[in-house]
Amino acid sequence: MASCAQTKRVEKTDASIITGAEQTDLYLHLLKGKSVGVFANQTSMIQQTHLVDSLHTLGVHIVKIFGPEHGFRGSAGAGEHVNNSIDEKTDIPIVSLYGNHKKPSSDDLADIDVMLFDIQDVGVRFYTYISSLQYCMEACVENNKQLIILDRPNPNGFYVDGPVLDTACRSFVGMQPIPVVYGMTIGEYALMLYGEKWLALNTVSLQPPTDWMKVIPCKNYDHQTLYSLPVNPSPNLKQMQSIYWYPSICFFEGTIFSEGRGTSTPFQVFGHPLLPENLYTFTPMPNQGAKSSKCFYQKCHGWNLSGTTEEVLKKTGKKIQIKYLLDAYKLFSGKDSFFLKNNFFNNLAGNDILMNQIKKGCTEKEIRKSWEHDLIRFKAIRKKYLLYADFEN
Repeated sequence: MASCAQTKRVEKTDASIITGAEQTDLYLHLLKGKSVGVFANQTSMIQQTHLVDSLHTLGVHIVKIFGPEHGFRGSAGAGEHVNNSIDEKTDIPIVSLYGNHKKPSSDDLADIDVMLFDIQDVGVRFYTYISSLQYCMEACVENNKQLIILDRPNPNGFYVDGPVLDTACRSFVGMQPIPVVYGMTIGEYALMLYGEKWLALNTVSLQPPTDWMKVIPCKNYDHQTLYSLPVNPSPNLKQMQSIYWYPSICFFEGTIFSEGRGTSTPFQVFGHPLLPENLYTFTPMPNQGAKSSKCFYQKCHGWNLSGTTEEVLKKTGKKIQIKYLLDAYKLFSGKDSFFLKNNFFNNLAGNDILMNQIKKGCTEKEIRKSWEHDLIRFKAIRKKYLLYADFEN
């Protein structure tokens, strides 16, 4: 993969990009006279107005809202249970699709003609919105419902990197054989799910109805664009710096280390109380987006990777920085307890190989070499479904 210095990246202003949701002229006629379900959260905005509020004002008959992890308004912490409710502003019922109810049921969709999907993703495999997308697609096929996906830019869409998931390690934080950073918008990813026949349908012989899915692409976006998110996609991705570090630092969720939840810079700081005291020090505390997490109230020692967006982009270098994971393991004295016993680390990695490589003391070069074959294969698949000009390899 090319280095930052070799890649010509075209930076476009956020104002030049027009999201799928903003192009109402391309999909309003598809909603006319229909009972509509909207899969959305706090990122589903048309300029300064929420998609649901905009469509409601335009007379679209929205009968149900579906909310993913973190809830419809996006205030719930990671893994926090969110109940079904009623939207206070529109009185529309909200169905929570997380926890034990991740996939819309036949009853959920019984009074819906068409589903509108509009979620801002961050382009990382273990960020669960693409898993929610798959469940939504499967439910629409199985219940003969039309699906319209309003595409949005991928803030990590300018590179591809990381281990490709082994489907033996499939979970909600990774359902398909894609790398950690897959370089696709949510619309492109949906096309790949369908085109590669990766949807897990309840009826083997079931065929999607004609024209069942439509993607409304963004305008003025390509995979060399740096896109700064106008709305936080979740409570612990508060800054673009966290979004850029997230593919690298989220691996610490599978360890006993703090990944910075409960600080002002989650996924930019990480550490543990038992690391050397001469390292960067921080104390994670409960807050609205992290009501409970590891190492709360404990003084942790570790790393601080924060800085300007330009500094962070230079440090990440268009690849997953596993060196911090390797350094943390080497420094930590209690190696037998470094990884959580529930093997969540393997779910994040998408295999059981990376954990063993770290334990064996493999170098970063050796680990990255082991990804090459699968990455080449994935990139060939990915190319078939791109809606936007690609970055230079």
